[in-house]
Amino acid sequence: MSLSVQKPYILAADIGTTSTKTLVIDRDGRVLASHSVEYPLHTPRPDMAEQDPDEIFRAVLTSIQAVIAIARILPSQILCVSFSSAMHSLIAVDRDLNLLTQCITWADNRSVDYARILKEEMDGHQIYLNTGTPIHPMSPLLKLMWFRDNRKDIFEQAYKFIGIKEYVFAKLFGQFVIDYSIASATGLFNLRKLQWDEQALAACGVRPEQLSEPVSTVHHLAGMKPEYAQAMGLQADTPFVVGASDGVLANLGVGAFEEGVYAVTIGTSGAVRGVVREPITDPKGRLFCYALKEDFWVVGGAINNGGIMFRWVRDQLATAEAEEGRRRGMDPYDYLTSLAQEVAAGSDGLIFLPLLAGERAPYWNANARGVFFGLSLYHQKTHMIRSVMEGVMYRIQSVLTALEELSGPTKEIRASGGFARSSFWLQMMSDVTGSSVVVPNSIESSGLGAAQLGLLAMGEIKDFSAVHQWMQIQHSHKTNNENYEHYQELTTIYSRVYHQLKDEFDMIAEYQQKYTK
Repeated sequence: MSLSVQKPYILAADIGTTSTKTLVIDRDGRVLASHSVEYPLHTPRPDMAEQDPDEIFRAVLTSIQAVIAIARILPSQILCVSFSSAMHSLIAVDRDLNLLTQCITWADNRSVDYARILKEEMDGHQIYLNTGTPIHPMSPLLKLMWFRDNRKDIFEQAYKFIGIKEYVFAKLFGQFVIDYSIASATGLFNLRKLQWDEQALAACGVRPEQLSEPVSTVHHLAGMKPEYAQAMGLQADTPFVVGASDGVLANLGVGAFEEGVYAVTIGTSGAVRGVVREPITDPKGRLFCYALKEDFWVVGGAINNGGIMFRWVRDQLATAEAEEGRRRGMDPYDYLTSLAQEVAAGSDGLIFLPLLAGERAPYWNANARGVFFGLSLYHQKTHMIRSVMEGVMYRIQSVLTALEELSGPTKEIRASGGFARSSFWLQMMSDVTGSSVVVPNSIESSGLGAAQLGLLAMGEIKDFSAVHQWMQIQHSHKTNNENYEHYQELTTIYSRVYHQLKDEFDMIAEYQQKYTK
C-alpha cells in the first residue's frame, strides 16, 4: 500500500436512519475515534416516516468536526472523507435547493397501494428485473407514483428528486450526483445499462434530468464551499468520495465478498447479503440486487423487524423484568437475554412471527402483522421473550434460504450490527441456520467498508485484497445439532403459518387503517 505518510487517516461518514456516525480510521483499519449525532424520525401518522434533511446535514457537519477533535488529528493528515448512507430516501427540492418535502425514509408506507398497481397493472415484475429493487413502498419509484397522484403541486414544482446523501453533496459542492449503489436502490436505475431505466421513469412520470447524475461509487469531489469546510475543520480541497449504501459496504467491511460467505447485519432492522460479480435478479422477486462497484454486486434481502423487536419486548411485554435488570445493575437487554436462556431451544413450541412493522424480504408485504402461534397455558413470559428472539432468526433464515437458491449454499455467516455483541443471539443464529457464524474484531462494518472504498477511490490500493487483513475474526459459533433439528421443524411451521394468514393480514391491515387513530 502506497498510502502517503502525510495523509494517514480516512474519515468514514455513515448517514444512518437514526444517526450519522463518523469514524477516523488509520491505514491498518483501526478505528481511532468515532462520534455519532442522533436525530428523530417523525411519524405524524402510522403510514408516515420522515426526517428533516437540514437536521441530518447539520449532523454530518457536527460529527465530522467532533471526530477530528476527538482523534486529535490535523486536517492536512486526512486523505479523504468517504460516505456510507441508508437507502431509499426521497426529497423534492426546487432549483435553489429549497426543500419542498421532508426526507421520506424507507419506512414510509404511504405508497403501499401502488405496489399492487405496479405489480398487477404495469408489469412491475419486469421493472424489478431491470432495476433489482423489489416492488415495495420503501422504493422511491413507488413514492414518486404516490406524489404524482396525491401531491401534484409538489410533483410539478420539483426541480429534482433526490436522496439524503445527494442533498448533503448538493449543499457542500453544488452538484447533484448519485452513486450507482444508492441509485440501484431507487427502483429507477437499470442494473445492466448503469443508467436511469426508461420503463421505471415512465411508470412514475419523471424525466432523467429531474434526477441526479449517476456516478461510480469511487467518484470523488473536491472544492467544497469554504464555510462548510471551516465548520467541519477540513481543508477545502479535501476529497469527498461519494461512496455507497450502508448495506453493500457492510459486506465489504466484514470481508464477505467471496462465494458462499454471507453477511448478516441486525440493528433496528436487519439484512442478509452476498456478493456476486455481475447483476442478478430473482425470478420470484424476493431479493434485491444493488451495486457496490461495476464488478461487484450485492444480492440479498432486508427485514424490517430486527433488533426493534427486542426493544418492543422490553417496552411492551417485559417492563417489570427490564426494571429488575436495572436494579441488579445489569443492562435490561442482557437481563432479558438471561431469562430467555432459561427456556429450551424452540420455546416449547411457541412461535412468534415478528412482522410488527410489515415486512420486506422475502415477502415484501407491508400488510403483514405480528403473531404468537402455539401459545398455551403452559407458556410463561420467558417463553415469549425467547420466541421473539427466535422469530427474528426465522426471518433471517427465510431470506438466507432465498439467497442460497439464487447464489449457492452457505459456507459461513459473518455477523455485524448491535446483535453481534450477544453470544446468545449469535449461537441462536448458528443453530437456526445450520451454519457457522463468525464475528469480526470490529462491528463498524459500513464505516470500514466506506474507508476501504475511499482508499480505492484515491488510488492507494488496486483492489480490496490489499486491505483483507483489516478483517480479523474475534470469535465464532458452531451449530448445536440438537437445537438445529428443533429449529428445522419449527421454521417449516413458521413459514406455513405466514402463508396461511396472507389474506387475513390484508383484512386486518385494512381494518386498522380504517379505525385506528
